Parts: sequence; C-alpha cells; structure tokens
Amino acid sequence: MTRDTLGVVIPCYNEGAWIRRCVDALHLAAERADWPLDVLVVDDGSGPETAAIIDDLAAAGRVRVLRQANAGRLAARLNGLLDGDTEHVFLLDSRVIVSADSLVPLRRHLTEEPASAWNAHVEVMSEGNPYAAFMYGITKVGWRAYFKQPRIVRFGPEEFDSYPKGTGAFAAPRATLIEASREFDSLFADQRFASDDTKMLRNVAAITPIGIDPAFTVDYYGRDSAERWLKQVYFRGTTFVDGYVGTKGRAVALLGALGVALPVAGLVTVKRPAIAVAGVSVATVAAAAATRASGGTARESASVAALLVPFTAVFGSGFVRGLLMAARR
Repeated sequence: MTRDTLGVVIPCYNEGAWIRRCVDALHLAAERADWPLDVLVVDDGSGPETAAIIDDLAAAGRVRVLRQANAGRLAARLNGLLDGDTEHVFLLDSRVIVSADSLVPLRRHLTEEPASAWNAHVEVMSEGNPYAAFMYGITKVGWRAYFKQPRIVRFGPEEFDSYPKGTGAFAAPRATLIEASREFDSLFADQRFASDDTKMLRNVAAITPIGIDPAFTVDYYGRDSAERWLKQVYFRGTTFVDGYVGTKGRAVALLGALGVALPVAGLVTVKRPAIAVAGVSVATVAAAAATRASGGTARESASVAALLVPFTAVFGSGFVRGLLMAARR
C-alpha cells in the first residue's frame, strides 16, 4: 500500500440495499480526485443477503472484507482501523453517498495538513421522507452556528458541542483515530449501544482540531418508514446518555432538562391533560419556528412540528433506558 492511498472503513450491518451504491459512489469520487483507495467493509454479522452483496463487491476487487459477530459500529470501526496500514482513513457509513467531487478538497486538506481531521458536510436527503426531514431539521437547530451559514470551520474541545460531527463520514490520520478509539470509555457494558460518534470524536478534537468544509460533501439517506425511524430514535435516546453524561457545556443543561422535563410532562399529562395539550401545541409551534430560523426548509419545519411528540416520547424512553443501563454498570 502506498503512503498516498486513502484507507476507507465501512461498517455494515444488513444494509444490502445501500452498500453497493455507497461503494460505487466512493470509487467514482476517488477517480475524480485521482486518489488510490483501500476500501475495507467490516461485516458486523449481517444476514446472507447483505453478505452475498459484500462478497460480490470483494470478488470484483472493489473492497476487502472483514467479518465479525454482531458487536456494533464501535467494534467494527476499531477492528477496521487496526486491519489496514494507510496513513489516513475515511470512516464511512453504508447509507452515506459521497458526492462526485468531494474527495478533491479532502485530499488537498490532508496533503497540506497531514495531521488534520475533517468531518464531511452532510446533506440529508429528505424529499418525500418526513422522518429524514425531521432529523435534519432538529440537527440544524442543535448546530445552527454552522447550518445558518455553512463555511469552512475548525473546532476543538471547547466548541465541540456547537458544530456537527459524526463518524458516518469522517477522515483523519489512522493513528489519531486508533488513539481516540482506545481512549473511549462507554458507560454501558453492552458496547453495541456505545456512543461511538460523540465520545470518540471528542477524543479526536482533543488531539487535533476538527474541520468542516462544505465542498467535502456527502448525502445521507435516513430511515424512510415509521417503524425504522422509531427504532432509530429509541436507540439514539440511549446513546445520548452515553455521549453526554459527564461532559461540560450545554450538554449538561440538555441532560438536566430531559431529566426534569420528562417526568414533569408525564405527571402533567395524567393530572392536567388540557394543560398538556396546550403545552404540546406551543412546543410544536416553537420548534417549527426554531427550525426555520436555524436554516431549515419549510419541509423540515413542517416535519418537526408533525413528529415532535412521537420523537420526544420515544427518545425519552430511550434516554431512560440509557440511564438504567449506565446505573447497572
């Protein structure tokens, strides 16, 4: 493997409908950037349909394959990082499609600053998908410092909670990612629920500032059915506990608000349902307005208003599960 080769680690669990599209887009972008690739798909215990597609990609020379029993994305990524030898690694999720020209600016950044780390600018594909529109809308509210005016930014531990980041499309030196992974300490005994995005990247930010460049762009395709979306929301409620308990800054305020608001809301709903209905109405209007003010589209704002109540209930349930799991450990 040449020093110039970009390593790519793609954890995959039952994403047969997406993994081929993800890999094809990745290779096209690499050709545009004239960048050799070493693509490793870590099959995290997928079923036979997805496994067969991964094997086809390997037979065509598009990927290498590493298989493990289902252990979650954190374990899959770490095993993938330890398997290769390229200087830089691009962590990529199978539902993320790399834009055709987006590896050109990434290669420039890593060439000019080999020790730097870069998070992709993520565009959520939400047309015809209210669930994806909702998630993109609340993301823009949470990280409005960036989404109101997307531009090249760099941030460290102090500004970590103010900017979007995630291991779904993230590039950095392999050594940095391995160090950050090994420093990771989950609150949960079951690592499948570990907050591999937040805690690991917080460790990266402590080593080197993380950059975002709107020219380094990927498209994300979120869950498109109520059942899949609700499962994702429940899971994220749990991982939120792992990602933010024990941290400083606005995350502490949000954790406190959840810890107080959820039981109070439940009590009010039972004792004073009329007040609860009025409160929900005010909250949905306020959330929709905040989405619009944070750079969200009309579609995203409408989805936030429509889905805020089920999101809050299911996310809150996952949050409670996370607290119980942390307490048990």
